[in-house]
Amino acid sequence: VAALEDEVWFQRTREQVISTRADLQQGLTGLGFEVIPSTANFVLARHSAHGGRSLMEALRRRKIIVRHFSAPRIDSYLRITVGTGQQIDALIEALAEILAGH
Repeated sequence: VAALEDEVWFQRTREQVISTRADLQQGLTGLGFEVIPSTANFVLARHSAHGGRSLMEALRRRKIIVRHFSAPRIDSYLRITVGTGQQIDALIEALAEILAGH
């Protein structure tokens, strides 16, 4: 019985990540981000007008943590973990404010 319950939990969680990831990708694209297609629990995204490091720092000041890598070829990208719907909404709202200069 426990194994079946774990399978149900796994499937529910998997479906939630897929749905929330789609919302995240759509929100980022709507803000002008280029989003690399993903089947993982994170996305890589970059904005042509803002550097990855500066966006990461601006988000950190708002208590939102994303990853930035300084390695060549990916230094303009943010690695954003797929969180809950509330977390994604907060991220998109914060990015919209940052991009608007607030």
